[in-house]
Amino acid sequence: MTAAAEADALMALDYVPPDETVAYGGHPSQVIDFYRPAEPSGTRVTLLHGGFWREAYDRRHLAPLAAALAARGAEVALAEYRRVGGGGGWPETFDDVATVLAREVPGTRHVLAGHSAGGHLALWAAGTEPGTVARVVAIAAVTDLARARVLRLSGGAADELLGGEHRPEADPMRLGRPPVPMVLVHGEADEEVPVDFSRRYVAAVGGPVDLRVLPGTGHFAVVTPGTPACDEVLAAVDGP
Repeated sequence: MTAAAEADALMALDYVPPDETVAYGGHPSQVIDFYRPAEPSGTRVTLLHGGFWREAYDRRHLAPLAAALAARGAEVALAEYRRVGGGGGWPETFDDVATVLAREVPGTRHVLAGHSAGGHLALWAAGTEPGTVARVVAIAAVTDLARARVLRLSGGAADELLGGEHRPEADPMRLGRPPVPMVLVHGEADEEVPVDFSRRYVAAVGGPVDLRVLPGTGHFAVVTPGTPACDEVLAAVDGP
């Protein structure tokens, strides 16, 4: 399936409204959509969407994935955050993610999952907000901001996020060995964020990181419920 066909398949899914939306700040983007399971498993998943950190892309395209996770027993917090072009960038986007993770999750196993730019934010948060999560699942993640700037992914999105500055404190690749177990899921045919990003990250930081490369898979099938690639993501969240 081509990249465009994968994207079309994701966007063609029906929007699934949340059970509740809660504000965590005064900006319109500082909200969390909650998807609650009929039979709770004791797992809470905080889910961060991608879109290269830009205002043009919001959380709605991950609503089907949030609903699929809830159907498996997880309480899902699909978090919005300020993005470039809408009050975000450095440090506002990062502050919002830290604020979301600071919310109490009593008595539950807390998994942090993110796709693409959201995967970058998940890896960053795991390295800078210790003690908030038990496991990270990074899906087609932008693991290396310095390399993203060199390659000018999505027309220079990383430069836009960082205001053109070099900020190693925002870059997962520069934060060292992760403090919690991580699973990286990446399509081998990803044209938006090449799989080399995940491979280089694992080689650089070492364990505990489990890399799962999916042959013939692009950037969007991994977050499209009903695909074998998305089944890998759901299994990664379910894992120990």
